[in-house]
Amino acid sequence: MMKENDIFPEVKDLTVEYVTKEETVQAVNDVLFTLRKGKTLGLVGETGAGKTTIAKSILQVLPVPPAVVKSGEILIEGQDLMKLSEDEMCKVRGKRVTMIFQDPMTALNPVMTVGHQIAEVVQLHDGVSGVEAKKRAEEMLEMVGIPAARYSEYPDQFSGRMRQRVVIAIALACNPDLLLADEPTTALDVTIQAQVLDLMRELNKVKQTSMILITHDLGVVAEMCDDVAVVYAGEIIESGTLADIFKKPTHPYTLGLFGSIPKIDDDSERLNPIMGLPPNPADLPNGCKFHPRCPYATEECARRDVQMTELTEGHFCRCLKAERR
Repeated sequence: MMKENDIFPEVKDLTVEYVTKEETVQAVNDVLFTLRKGKTLGLVGETGAGKTTIAKSILQVLPVPPAVVKSGEILIEGQDLMKLSEDEMCKVRGKRVTMIFQDPMTALNPVMTVGHQIAEVVQLHDGVSGVEAKKRAEEMLEMVGIPAARYSEYPDQFSGRMRQRVVIAIALACNPDLLLADEPTTALDVTIQAQVLDLMRELNKVKQTSMILITHDLGVVAEMCDDVAVVYAGEIIESGTLADIFKKPTHPYTLGLFGSIPKIDDDSERLNPIMGLPPNPADLPNGCKFHPRCPYATEECARRDVQMTELTEGHFCRCLKAERR
């Protein structure tokens, strides 16, 4: 059982929709989770499951419109970020909570040098001089594998992978308390990926930085995460410690994710992928959202809303099979 002062952050009953004239997209549905201070939570699931929307909700950078937060609380040391004004949130973003965005092209200002974009964050939140901020920015560039001499260059002078490194440098510049990392290493080569993951580990170890890592790479999850939440159709359908999810996966969707990974010691000629496609979030199925693709589905699965069941302490699963265990 986690003590209140060990939680950073806590998300309660978060529901987010994207509303347009044509349709209402149910992106996140009653999401609830806690993260232990100084630990890393991995959010895993297919594209479109709602993982990035969860992260953007925490940082309060959802596009409004069309995003509408229907309900929820996002608590950091008892303070609900949902109730803060934009001026108050500006003091939180960049210092206490930062995010590595998935698309570096839209995350960077095309008319500012990359060095200035890093230095601006440092100067704004740490109150240092311009000279000190520039020095820190150069150090951050070197840390992510970019020569400090490129401080005065613009984003369009960098490759996509190099821009991703700049985004990472901006996010880590002020040693945040909570880091939201949305596919932070997808566009990086193996060497730089290892350096970035090492840097994140160092933040965890030295500054007790909490981290939410959004990724499709279960290998990165195994290496980096303490806890895991599996997201499907805007819901968390299984959550627990790394050992719970990797050694005792229970939900059919979680089992399907692991069945789609090739294993060195398995001589099977074909993998066992999850059949079908994720549902349209503007037209979600009744009952269990996974039942149209589930090999174990029954008529009851299509009728009943399924609640989370605690299998063992801290290990939860949203499945009728789990309820009957």
